[in-house]
Amino acid sequence: MADAVAEQIAALRDEDWAIREEAAMMLGTLRDPRAVAPLVSMLHDGDRAVRDAAIGALLAIGESAVMPLGACLSDPVLTVQELASSVLATIADVRVLTQLIAALASSDWIVRMHAAKALGRIQDPQAVGPLVPLLQDKVKAVREEASTALAAIGEAALSSLLDALTHVEWLVRLHAVEALGKTKSPEAVVPLLSVLFNDRDRAVREDAVRALGQIGDLRAVEFLVTVMREPGLRPLAVDALGEIGDRRTVPVLIDVLEGVGRPEVSMPIDGCGDQWGEERITLGAAARALGAIRDEAAIPALIKALGYTVTRADAADALARFGGVVIAPLLALLAHEPDDNLRYHVKETLARVGWRAGRI
Repeated sequence: MADAVAEQIAALRDEDWAIREEAAMMLGTLRDPRAVAPLVSMLHDGDRAVRDAAIGALLAIGESAVMPLGACLSDPVLTVQELASSVLATIADVRVLTQLIAALASSDWIVRMHAAKALGRIQDPQAVGPLVPLLQDKVKAVREEASTALAAIGEAALSSLLDALTHVEWLVRLHAVEALGKTKSPEAVVPLLSVLFNDRDRAVREDAVRALGQIGDLRAVEFLVTVMREPGLRPLAVDALGEIGDRRTVPVLIDVLEGVGRPEVSMPIDGCGDQWGEERITLGAAARALGAIRDEAAIPALIKALGYTVTRADAADALARFGGVVIAPLLALLAHEPDDNLRYHVKETLARVGWRAGRI
């Protein structure tokens, strides 16, 4: 009986790149560990389509390919390192921990990025120390993967991330804040509040608001209500309150949606002109937050917000999250509303909560 795996491995040596590509793809389908070494050798192939097919096959084979790919991280050809690390970002395990940590120091940012992602997959505490310096990497994608990896490692990385909140470099502080938000650790709340009110960099403070929303701790609520008064942080704070979901904030969010206590100064949005200040964004954020909290006390304000173009779509989406309880008030609105655009959004919302179009 013919050995299909052996036949396809032999075809990897064919002079025709299309045959080599097809063979690699077939080996991915067969998923036989015998194909790992020949496929790894194809990472040196001169044809990109062949290399891509080999990558797909190695991903499909999975576990058996991890160690050989780890050895490729020290290959003299950087392209091979890039390809190997890209596969390991998806299938790596602790057996290649040492090689991946070493790869964090690569001169190639693509290798550093994939190595950081792979270490986030492995979640070994030994990677924390080597990952922290990448929070100030010159390449944003590397910084983001390092931040995500540290967050994935979790408790073991918490101390290093908290220490990074006082780092002299703002990029380190920024990505430490992002990572802490992803950890959702209650221990990060008080340090993040300190950053929110004391950090000298606006981008770091903005990310502190986002992180507090991600964590969802009620201790942050009163402080977020306070920073709602500050231009630049107002819409972010409203979004964060929606994520936290504390019903006590519903009256505050209704006031925002209805324009009560609106700041005298609204920061303009770059590129949108004076007619589109951040208060318009804040109105949409308030509607979304009320939809996330789903307190029925907000329904009248959200129905009122349907009447304004700037809040109509967000208000409709928010109302849809309440379910059948909004059917009666929306039908009452539909009965006397002449505006076709508004009627369209009302009908669409009714359909989303289960009201049949034939009844409208």
